[in-house]
Amino acid sequence: MISVSNVTMRYGAKLLFEDVSVAFTPGKRYGLTGPNGSGKSTFMKVLTGEIDAQKGSVVRPKKLGVLSQNQFAFDAFRVIDTVIMGNKPLWKAMEERELIYAKPDMTDADGMRLGELEGVVAEEDGYTAEADAAILLDGLDIPEELHERKMGELQGGQKVRVLLAQALFGHPQALLLDEPTNHLDLDSIHWLQDFLNHYEGSLIVISHDRHFLNSVCTHIADIDYETIITYTGGYDDMVMAKTQVRSQIESQNAQREKKIAQLNEFIARFAAGTRSSQVTSRKKEVERLQTIDLARSNIARPFIKFTMNRPSGRHALEFEHVNKSYDDKAIIKNFTANVSRGEKIGLMGRNGVGKTTLLKALLASAPNFDKKEAADYEFSIDSGTVKWGHEAQIGYFAQDHKQTIEKGSTTLEWLRQFDLQASTEELRGLLGQMLFIREEGLKPTDALSGGEAARLLFCKLMLQKPNILVFDEPTNHLDLESINALNIALQRFEGTVLLVTHDHDLIEEVATRIWHFDHDGNIEDFKGTYDEYTAQVTA
Repeated sequence: MISVSNVTMRYGAKLLFEDVSVAFTPGKRYGLTGPNGSGKSTFMKVLTGEIDAQKGSVVRPKKLGVLSQNQFAFDAFRVIDTVIMGNKPLWKAMEERELIYAKPDMTDADGMRLGELEGVVAEEDGYTAEADAAILLDGLDIPEELHERKMGELQGGQKVRVLLAQALFGHPQALLLDEPTNHLDLDSIHWLQDFLNHYEGSLIVISHDRHFLNSVCTHIADIDYETIITYTGGYDDMVMAKTQVRSQIESQNAQREKKIAQLNEFIARFAAGTRSSQVTSRKKEVERLQTIDLARSNIARPFIKFTMNRPSGRHALEFEHVNKSYDDKAIIKNFTANVSRGEKIGLMGRNGVGKTTLLKALLASAPNFDKKEAADYEFSIDSGTVKWGHEAQIGYFAQDHKQTIEKGSTTLEWLRQFDLQASTEELRGLLGQMLFIREEGLKPTDALSGGEAARLLFCKLMLQKPNILVFDEPTNHLDLESINALNIALQRFEGTVLLVTHDHDLIEEVATRIWHFDHDGNIEDFKGTYDEYTAQVTA
């Protein structure tokens, strides 16, 4: 069990949470929620012991599984060894054992120490460690041929999955996972959900994936109102309970304030008269009825609304026998499809199977599109054709979206270039919708966080009003409120959408058609929703 007593944390002058006492018990799975900047990662670091609480104490078990946030810390180690390092006592014993075996001459003391170390290795399941680590890696789509490679040879998304396997390795008594679904494809997320649902220790997880939280969590620990309140159930259950409690307190306060006003009126009228005893009793009743002081919620919800200057033609996009290979490996194989105006297509499949490649093929031939917005915009297909429909106007959100915002400007100046006719008031209004309040409209683009950069790009798309939206992983740096706002905006958008995402709810609720990519370059074109597609696959 992890127990927190009277913990307080501030960030500069801002109070994150105060005098928090909460226990995370074995067998229960807790989602740690709250908007960006509320203190989720800070609280997680207090739990792991990475930083000390400014006030209060934390009791934690001896064996913690923690998702490392430093992708480069293990570059010199083999992938399989990086996973085994998740069990610190085992790894320490194995390292010491290797040093003793490497000695040209062993002493009696060395021999006795080896016996002790072998006992630790046996107790920590060290003799099956590589096989156990391989099972975790396979589940997270790290193929066997990579297990012996150095971490430095892996791509960023692959490193994240290895570090996730490291956190899960060695039967930790408690798991603390900060954004474990980032850079995971849907198959890997579903595998992780199943794994965590069978985990018997204490789980605390930060995630901005609503479906993941609803599928895994038995409780939600929500950071808001400068405290942490635990609710039973998943994320949706928490939102409903939180809203009901808040509404109930506000209603009670309104009734109390009405009663207090009536009593104060009586006191004012008769304070100097002969009814002093009644006045005194009413003063006491006013003190008793004082309203509950409601702390201000730090949740802020952006407002996203995508509109079009004018619609595209009836046929928005057409592929004919498109092929693309890298190093003799087929990424896209003989793909043919027609996209009608208003269709919303979800591009799905494991990481690295060609989803982003296909989007770049589209952008290479896109009309009225500034190719500088897309990395590798000179990208070309090997054969086949891509044809855009009449009046097609494309808005693009890149996977590495922060790199598409030029540095050396302010948010307001950067946004102005996309509509020179827009007034400063209109631009500030758009920025305000995306939570850039007052002076934040003058924030340097160099200083933007990943979430702020994403919201600034939404401002740009709302300003440009394209009729075709191309999104490549738009949710990676967004909090739950922003993801929900994007979900609603895409559902209501009347134009065409091409969407790569690993957010289950987003693809389930937005997509009207699925393109599923496999490892051999084939793309299955399914005309229906994600639920209908999964029903067909599992039938």
